[in-house]
Amino acid sequence: MDDPAAQASSRGRKLPDAARFLRSWAERPLQLGAVQPSGRALARTMASYVDPATRGPIVEIGPGTGPVTAALLRRGIAAERLVLLEFSAEFCTLLRRRHPGARVIEGDAYVIGKTLAPLRLPPAAAIVSSLPLLTRPVSARLDLLRQCFDLMKDGAPFVQFTYATLAPIPRSAEDYTATPSRRIWLNVPPARVWVYRRLVK
Repeated sequence: MDDPAAQASSRGRKLPDAARFLRSWAERPLQLGAVQPSGRALARTMASYVDPATRGPIVEIGPGTGPVTAALLRRGIAAERLVLLEFSAEFCTLLRRRHPGARVIEGDAYVIGKTLAPLRLPPAAAIVSSLPLLTRPVSARLDLLRQCFDLMKDGAPFVQFTYATLAPIPRSAEDYTATPSRRIWLNVPPARVWVYRRLVK
């Protein structure tokens, strides 16, 4: 007789990413913030702001099913440089299976300094985020940005996308820049990428 647990596991592996994402969104709408994974055009735009020639790890927060991870790999970034910080245990399992060379960490990105401290990483070359920042208060978004700046090289990019027309993190201080991309109409829904950099004094 076939093992029911094995059959359920097999069905889970075959579940399309869009369906997997929709199910997770229905269970945790405030943590996921979107009903489907980032489209290829959006993922490619996010990855374009990461320079493969800059040394150091690339930290991706909220990778979900991994569309931006795949775009970073296509950009020429070795899997061994990727640190994928994901809150969902299910998505972590999926990411480990798809990208065995990357380090997948299950944890809370909003306390990223504490979550990644045990890894003792060198300064990151970039941090790429797909977190649903607009579900958090502005103070929490700014705190996340400050933590990420502290983990990166001077001038390194914090890359964040949003479906909103306004910046996901407002320009509320003079010690960092915030630069938007053009609207990415090929994504559903249309999105924009914002790049934040701490000014070097």
